[in-house]
Amino acid sequence: MEILDSERIAKAKRAFTTRRVPVERMQMLLPPPAEPKAGDLVLARIEALGHHKAVELLSGRKAALAATDEIVLAYGNRYAPDQFEAIVPRDLGPCHMVAAGGVASRATAWHDKTMFPTAIVPLGLVADLSGRVLNVADFAVAPQPARLTPPAIVIYGTSMNSGKTTTAASLVHGLVKAGFAVGAAKVTGTGAGNDLWAMVDAGACAALDFTDAGFATTYLAPIDALVQGAQELLNSLAAAGAGIAVLEVADGLFQPETAALSKSLEFRKLTSGVLFAAGDAMGAVAGCEWLRDLGHDVLGISGLLTRSPLARREAGVANVPVYGVEELTDPATAASIVSGISKPRLMVIAGGAQCAFQES
Repeated sequence: MEILDSERIAKAKRAFTTRRVPVERMQMLLPPPAEPKAGDLVLARIEALGHHKAVELLSGRKAALAATDEIVLAYGNRYAPDQFEAIVPRDLGPCHMVAAGGVASRATAWHDKTMFPTAIVPLGLVADLSGRVLNVADFAVAPQPARLTPPAIVIYGTSMNSGKTTTAASLVHGLVKAGFAVGAAKVTGTGAGNDLWAMVDAGACAALDFTDAGFATTYLAPIDALVQGAQELLNSLAAAGAGIAVLEVADGLFQPETAALSKSLEFRKLTSGVLFAAGDAMGAVAGCEWLRDLGHDVLGISGLLTRSPLARREAGVANVPVYGVEELTDPATAASIVSGISKPRLMVIAGGAQCAFQES
């Protein structure tokens, strides 16, 4: 183990995924043969640029990368059909930066339209002065006391790039214009700031994501931990004054963690209704049927299909309203979407586990 010089760490490009870890805690470097875990911080050197030629900094600015640059990333698994599938390696050998938000992993496959991943050489795990490896899970939002938490609308979708974030941000915008104090959170995905900033720009009184709950990425994370993280994010939104929440779930219903959340009774207890984003009518109708069969209240369809009048008409066979950006950002329409959802729930910590029940 070696001391990590403060000037060296200050010059390194620290990625968005590490944003909650104070730089003053980055004091030691644990070199190979250390074994990384998901969420561990790593100081790495850029070996060869590939698909990702920039890294998103703590501020959200995209910083251009060059060979030999030193960067601070977090290890994580990645599931992205449009880009990479990647797994945390069992050693500190050469691997890849598989997300612009700052994820170190070993890519196992990628889309044929995606360039090969940017190659990195891990120099060591980042540790505190005692030698304890820093992990993003150790810097999650502090647990909040039991409180009434806001009713939550969940945004599911058919896949990556189906319009989930646009749907979520548009609904936030419309509800804010209607006079609601809206909190927003993305509960699964790969660490990056774009979706978070979209919620902030839409007017959310508080915006969080799974990195605030202690995950650099959520692929292969235990479902119980993801539900617990969602509970903590809702509690934090409530503490910030949110009267209603909009939650986005990443990827599509076939993604393992998304599928598991959609089937989780505990997660469904946290939510009050669903908007489903899809790129085509067939996907929209199938997704609505999937969610209804699981007991979800599907409030409407949105997503990329709403750009096509014909696709909107085809999606009508799902027998739910179809909302485009114009409708979602309209305050009257946004208010009507949430008019029938349930009352706030009281989140209670009992016996070390959180439980949710609807207030009578």
